[in-house]
Amino acid sequence: MTTVADSSGRRRFWNAFGPGLLWAATAIGISHLVQSTRAGALAGFGLSGVVLLALVLKYPFFEYGPRYAAATGESLVEGYRRIGTWALWAYLAITLLTAGVIQSAIVMFTAYLVGFTFGLDWSLPVLAALVMAPGVLLLWRSRFEGLDLTIKAVLLVLTISTLVAAAVSLPRAEFSTFALWPAGLIGTAVPFAFLLALVGWMPSAIDVSVWSSLWTLAKNDASGVPCTVEIARQDFLVGYVGTAVLAFAFVVLGAGVMFGSGETFADAGPAFSTQLVDLYSGTLGVWTRPLVLVAVVTTMFSTMLTVLDGGPRALERSVFVLRAGVDSGVALRPGGTVYWWSLAVLVLLTLVVMILFIGNLTTMVDFATIVSFLTGPLLGYLNLRAVTSDDMPAEHRPGPAMRALSWVGIVLLGGTGLFYLLSLLS
Repeated sequence: MTTVADSSGRRRFWNAFGPGLLWAATAIGISHLVQSTRAGALAGFGLSGVVLLALVLKYPFFEYGPRYAAATGESLVEGYRRIGTWALWAYLAITLLTAGVIQSAIVMFTAYLVGFTFGLDWSLPVLAALVMAPGVLLLWRSRFEGLDLTIKAVLLVLTISTLVAAAVSLPRAEFSTFALWPAGLIGTAVPFAFLLALVGWMPSAIDVSVWSSLWTLAKNDASGVPCTVEIARQDFLVGYVGTAVLAFAFVVLGAGVMFGSGETFADAGPAFSTQLVDLYSGTLGVWTRPLVLVAVVTTMFSTMLTVLDGGPRALERSVFVLRAGVDSGVALRPGGTVYWWSLAVLVLLTLVVMILFIGNLTTMVDFATIVSFLTGPLLGYLNLRAVTSDDMPAEHRPGPAMRALSWVGIVLLGGTGLFYLLSLLS
């Protein structure tokens, strides 16, 4: 029997539902389409344990974003500033070093796939402008509400197409390759550099947790009803579990169609993805080609949409907090001048990179991903500091198990980064 309390609880959840999906749309991008699929292509299911370990270790750092926002009514930007000005400046420096390059890579990837899908023999800058235009127009006309609704629709299509594609290829997968740890594969079938990239970007870079906290606040403003901490955590958990399921779905795609194919896989992500489409349709039948094309295009388009909003939103909040402080009593109205200037600069920077530096984009992306990978433990530590500080209500601070998992993640990710740096010097 459904009680009034049950009905009210479900209504509150659906009113708050959405920020977790925005986070998921950001995460389900290159890390899934390229890294997860390549993991399956290189090792079958031999890297499944690595993917699972990364998902488990990073969970607390991402969950702390919506938890902090729902408990305090502030974003992690304010949380960093309360730790110290240095913490916010560190986050802002990381964002400025990586945002433009990462957005350029995502837009280039999306533009390439759109051109491939529709047979458009246009230059990448023109295709990039074509794919960014709907996103910018959506944000201009509908703001957060339009983004929230669009991402729900796109993720629905993405999820269905990806799961169906994985199910079709599953009978061809070699399950005997499954391993919790690929000890015999590292350095042979699986390059160590790829293992670091897989861990570093599965499911996403930790700085995206700031965007998640900002989207939680934006959803509160849009719905007019601030969500509780429990509902914010439930919303995020839905997105995180969905992200994890799709990560393994892309592993299945690689394992079922590409593993053992004898193909030499392209290093460039866009070319690798088109190889996946061609191998898939060539192996399982031409009828599967539209299915995989829908999966790969919606994967990158959803990521591009959220990146267009998340980066400028975080920059706007950071500039505001650095100027006004955290106890000024002045409230920020998101979507102001700084937001639109940040969005315009990022769009123009993307087009400039497409025109002038396309040949060096791989090097630039490597730099940005290494910065995100090496600074991940620092941001994870700052997130932990924020949710265990005196500004966080005691009843909403993480328990002993979450704190312990956080420290394990910080130590392991930090140790992996240190090992990587030492390997560069040797």
